[in-house]
Amino acid sequence: MLHRPTVATTAATGALLVLSGCAPTVPVTVAPFATDPVCASVVLALPRSLGEGLERVDTDAQATAAWGDPRAAVVLRCGVEPLGPTTERCQSVTTPQGPTIDWVVVEDDGDWTFTTYGRVPAVELVIPREVAETRSTSFVDLLGPAVALTEQQRSCL
Repeated sequence: MLHRPTVATTAATGALLVLSGCAPTVPVTVAPFATDPVCASVVLALPRSLGEGLERVDTDAQATAAWGDPRAAVVLRCGVEPLGPTTERCQSVTTPQGPTIDWVVVEDDGDWTFTTYGRVPAVELVIPREVAETRSTSFVDLLGPAVALTEQQRSCL
């Protein structure tokens, strides 16, 4: 009788390992300042979901996160080069929990890039065309509590 639970447990553990081995990982280029300790806090505070169909998936780089279909995932990188003064559109996004984050928003061939403005370390979010064509980018507000862990040094206006 003692062997049955052990065999069943071993089989279940083996099946779990096989299934987790099949989970696709999103390849991401690490940001130049990803080793900033604040980035670890930001990534740990990020939501598991950005809405229906945008569940968190694994990445292969430090200080990164991704959501959705690994072939066209929404990707966040912490530790990107902070932006200087710009003429690009800067938008303040207030989260439901309160913090306001300033993002410089750039559209390029259907892909949208949101980069924090005035925050160190800087955070970048890339929303691929495949996602932007089928849903609003309003889920950016869900990132506010995590991104607010970075230091605000300037604001849009």
